Amino acid sequence: MSIAPDSTTAQATASTIKVVLVDDQALFRAGIRMVVSSQRDLEFVGEAGDGEEGVEVVARTHPDVVLMDIRMPVMDGIAATAAILEQADREGRRAPRILVLTTFDLDEAATRAIRGGASGFVLKDSDPEFLLAAIRTVHAGTSVIAASATRELFEHFDGRASATKAVPPQFASLTTRERDIFQSAARGLSNSEIAQLEYLSEATVKTHISRILAKLSLRDRVQLVVYAYEHGLTA
Repeated sequence: MSIAPDSTTAQATASTIKVVLVDDQALFRAGIRMVVSSQRDLEFVGEAGDGEEGVEVVARTHPDVVLMDIRMPVMDGIAATAAILEQADREGRRAPRILVLTTFDLDEAATRAIRGGASGFVLKDSDPEFLLAAIRTVHAGTSVIAASATRELFEHFDGRASATKAVPPQFASLTTRERDIFQSAARGLSNSEIAQLEYLSEATVKTHISRILAKLSLRDRVQLVVYAYEHGLTA
């Protein structure tokens, strides 16, 4: 289910992307460290063998992207993801993008990690080129799992929308057009599909999506799907 990173956003950026790896397998860490360090636009700045140590390494090195295993001793990747994001928010600094590493394509833990703030996931046996492209993609601000795949994950493991929760007041700030586009994006439709449905250009849809994310304080379309499910807005 992992979605290939977009070729446009996956291109190297002008500045070096700092990467931290959190995984309990030393041999796997050594391999990823070699792959990342071989790239001129990437800098491997730290690693950890469990989630608790990972939170400390991230606090010390302030990476741009964290590669996070889910199943680890002491503190798992889901708790570590939440701790890293909370720490960044507390300190008023930009949180790193977190890319979950998982062994399973359909993984309930990956669903919980995405709900907790991860920007996507990749399989641990993915090709090195895919992983490198994924790092660049999340750093550029794009998720590595499509909204449609996120919806499929949620329906597979968490099919009940949280309709009992009150709709946040920020949602009321959306215009009628933005609400329509929000609903389409929450269903996993692409920009081109929304453009056809709403009789708009793709550029206009992209602008609307950006405004929606800004108004709701969401990082990307994946978080939009999470938001919709958590507040019963998936109809």
